[in-house]
Amino acid sequence: MHRWRQQILRFLFPAETDQWLSILRVGLGVQIVLYCLSLWNDWVYLLAPTGRGLISRNLAESVMGAESIVIPRISWLVAVGGWLGLENETVLWAVWGLLLLGGILLSIGLYSRLAAFGTWFLHLSAVKSGDLLVYGVDNFVTIGLFYLMLSPLPDKASLDWKIRKPRSQNSELLGIFRRLLQLHLSLAYFSGGLSKCLGRGWWDGSSIWRALIRPPFDVLSPELLVKWKHLFPVLGIGVWIIELGYPFFIWSKRTRLVWLICVLLMHIGIGLFMGMYLFASIMIVLNLAAFGPGLVYWRPGGLRASEMVPREDAVSA
Repeated sequence: MHRWRQQILRFLFPAETDQWLSILRVGLGVQIVLYCLSLWNDWVYLLAPTGRGLISRNLAESVMGAESIVIPRISWLVAVGGWLGLENETVLWAVWGLLLLGGILLSIGLYSRLAAFGTWFLHLSAVKSGDLLVYGVDNFVTIGLFYLMLSPLPDKASLDWKIRKPRSQNSELLGIFRRLLQLHLSLAYFSGGLSKCLGRGWWDGSSIWRALIRPPFDVLSPELLVKWKHLFPVLGIGVWIIELGYPFFIWSKRTRLVWLICVLLMHIGIGLFMGMYLFASIMIVLNLAAFGPGLVYWRPGGLRASEMVPREDAVSA
């Protein structure tokens, strides 16, 4: 029994460096900056109250309020702004500006802890207040910010570390948060792959076809899609095999590199052929942080094959 307990503890609390945390911080910072810039023209329109926006913010928050009253929302910030004498639109632009600032601070690693918490809170508020218009990318960004906010910041690649020069890091604390992120991704991919393989559309390619012709994801021309329609069943089966096999092949050092490359190529394809650039980028960031530090960090003299996948007994399986 003692032996099993020790093995479980070693699995949950591996000795870990902060390389994965640097990847996660920088990647999320850039992601938030791109998120803000992509919504520059429509920010107020998407989050305006009843009668002034695309879909009433009040409607989305009422639906959310039926689920929980403690989820952050834009109306809380608008209420604080009203108490200070600020207009609704002014508050919305202030939230946008603070989100952009938070992304910049995370990217350079300045005031990392405060920036991570503030960015998580503001992003979650915006996402939940516009919940009727969000999709997977927003949920995964929130998940990444949540892990970043709780992780032992700052990392050695940040400006905070260079300015303050902390004495040491808790390698086991770094290990548990990376392990949780790894488990979270494994569960997400497995459940997604399982649902796909149980549906006929991913076997005959019809799900791929519908995804590629549905606006605003119809980046490829119909003529090109018809020409390559025979590949859709292969692509559909390949997608659910990659997702379903994720928790079985990504953990082993023998297959991790191959499976990670397959996952990254899958998301690059989603970004290029469906125009879902932000979704592709956040999934690439999360996967590189969880399982691919060896692919991102290398020496000027080159990366040896043995360094491409971190050793399971020393860094993190």
